[in-house]
Amino acid sequence: MSLTLYGYWRSSASYRLRIALNLKGVAYDQKPVDLKEGEQRRPEHRDIHPQGFVPALADDQGVLIQSPAILEWIEETWPDPALLPSDPRERARVRAYAAVVGCDIHPIQNLSVLQHVKNEYGKDAEGVQAWARHWITRGLTALESMAQADDRGGPYLWGSTPTLADIYLVPQLYNARRFGVDMEAFPALAKADEAARAHPAFMAAAPEAQPDAPEDGH
Repeated sequence: MSLTLYGYWRSSASYRLRIALNLKGVAYDQKPVDLKEGEQRRPEHRDIHPQGFVPALADDQGVLIQSPAILEWIEETWPDPALLPSDPRERARVRAYAAVVGCDIHPIQNLSVLQHVKNEYGKDAEGVQAWARHWITRGLTALESMAQADDRGGPYLWGSTPTLADIYLVPQLYNARRFGVDMEAFPALAKADEAARAHPAFMAAAPEAQPDAPEDGH
């Protein structure tokens, strides 16, 4: 099966897919879409992704969009190593970790939202950063409480192996650091993030390791 990932080096959702594919040992090609240049809004990209977003994952049968759906497809297509626990209740709990990030934190600090905040409400760069910090901090506070209550023993969020929870956590904490969030308030999350980022699959998926990453990292 030939896979092509349409993404952007600093896109959280693209980052998730890179991690998952790397953990599964699945080879893929990358076709960068430059969000800063607006390539995602061009007709040729909207033919691939009707929303004008990234990521999209193309195979011999067509194109898949939306990272939660694609991650489920990856898990079902390549079940080993598993990204979800075998127990149904534990699977629901891990999916909840992912949903806190994917549904409640990431969407309202996404590039299109931040551009709208800047353009429609006259916010300067610091105002936009403050918006992002507020929502990221609020979501991570809940996630930290969950991690401390579950206390799976680490080194990852759900125990001894990476799961979907880590796949969502690591890109979000990358963004948290970008926006100046105080990570000392989230020791359990920071510990899991550090362990995950040391894993080869996460290292290869890191934004700075991507072919479209600028040399200065910005």
